[in-house]
Amino acid sequence: MNVKDLPTDQVPDIRTLLQRAAQRWKNQIAVRFDPSEESLTFGDLDKISNQISNTIVRFGIKPGDRVGIMVRNQPMWPLLWFGIMKSGAVAVPLNVYYQSTDAGYLLSHSGTQLVFCESEFVSLLTDIVADSERSAVTGVIPVDPSLMDRIRNASTLPPGVGITGKTLVNIQYTSGTTGQPKGCMLSHEWFLRFAQRMEHAQNGLSRTDILFTAQPFYYVDPQWNLVLSLLIGAELVVADRFHPSTFWKAIVKYRVTWFYCLGVMPNLLLKLPPGKEDRNHQIRFVACSAIPPGLHRAIEQRWGVPWYECFGMTESGLDIAVETDEHDELVGSGCMGRPMTTREARVVDEMGNPIPPGQTGELIIRGPGFMLGYFRNPEATASTLKNGWLHTGDLAKTDEKGRLYFVGRNKDMIRRSGENIAAAEIEAVLMQHPAVKLAACVAVSDEVRGEEIKSCIVLQAEFTPKSMTPSILAAYCETKLAYFKIPRYWCFLKDLPRTPSEKIIKSALIKTDNHLLACVYDRQTETWV
Repeated sequence: MNVKDLPTDQVPDIRTLLQRAAQRWKNQIAVRFDPSEESLTFGDLDKISNQISNTIVRFGIKPGDRVGIMVRNQPMWPLLWFGIMKSGAVAVPLNVYYQSTDAGYLLSHSGTQLVFCESEFVSLLTDIVADSERSAVTGVIPVDPSLMDRIRNASTLPPGVGITGKTLVNIQYTSGTTGQPKGCMLSHEWFLRFAQRMEHAQNGLSRTDILFTAQPFYYVDPQWNLVLSLLIGAELVVADRFHPSTFWKAIVKYRVTWFYCLGVMPNLLLKLPPGKEDRNHQIRFVACSAIPPGLHRAIEQRWGVPWYECFGMTESGLDIAVETDEHDELVGSGCMGRPMTTREARVVDEMGNPIPPGQTGELIIRGPGFMLGYFRNPEATASTLKNGWLHTGDLAKTDEKGRLYFVGRNKDMIRRSGENIAAAEIEAVLMQHPAVKLAACVAVSDEVRGEEIKSCIVLQAEFTPKSMTPSILAAYCETKLAYFKIPRYWCFLKDLPRTPSEKIIKSALIKTDNHLLACVYDRQTETWV
């Protein structure tokens, strides 16, 4: 059977899926970038990624080696990603806002051997490698004209590397509750099953659709969007990043028919003044995680299309979604929907026993296509994957019809503007500062960003809030962490509430928002409130 004719359920890996797409739709645009207007056809994706794959092999990379990508949303990101996977190597996406501490940890923990990056990141990465005794990086390769010359001169045939559905595509790092990010090992099967579930869930997405994403490629969402595009033959439009003021203008400009977004995005979009683009679009429906229940109806009324709630994790992919025939009933209810085909979900107590409808417990799920585990972290893998069930760490409940409702997080996590941020990661950096004796970070609800970060600091005896100001501590954090991890609110306390075993009692720091915002410094307004 010709690869072109392979049915979806017989496509064994992404390499074969891309080859099939290139044979079926060679000259059709596969991915377009906004605002640069650059584009790649399905044929381009296949051919150029073959050349990149052969170039990577010439750099000495072998199957199973890790290769980092620190590139913004531009054509080289998907080309590098496909090229890495065709060589049998494993991609390690790097957030372009990471600094020495967070980027350094990912490179060291993953054992990355080679990093492709934009020229502006070469200095940061080479400094990290030079300062680390554990770094395995042997080369930092800028995406510049010299690299492009090497790629153009490489073979257009794919390397003869054995790839299966279980072969790793990514080590996709996600914030960990104990401080350091955890590397989800995502296989070809993970991406293929995700795309297949999304295709079936979303009213039969097809080649006639135009997809859109405004998230950065170093997150997993645009990656599965791209695999979905290969699966159905639809064009994917990729914005440079999420800009609320121009988001809907791009939707109209490119005649987009579908997109996926996170809860904070519609909130920010809804706050913009109504405009002529609101109804002058081709959108058929939208998939969104964490739609604000109180705004759900207003969102749909403004843009005149249904927004469907769905739930998934980097560890598992797409798991739960609202079905078409239940959408109208569930608008504004906060319901996540039902488990998707091949997924089973339960809400359980602390002993793992199912609990009755209406009661809150931990959400656990099972089915094929989960991550293969956390890279170099068997303890975290064992605590998350138990007897075939993935323990999400999220609190949920069911109704009498078996539909699921998100209640909250059973984790020390802060969700700011769609970013999952581990409080412990920020605390670890703060504790490295010689002036800080103790630090605890907690979430403060925020109308625009969902949650903001508040840092509670106990200074060493020789320092005071006047000698060690929030601005000084924030500037220190900025050299270590991505900008979105820097606390907005700061307060100084004589001590932090602790248990007899010396664990900080964060529940005592989280009483009400009024309590949290009393006598604190707000970096946004540069005032004490």
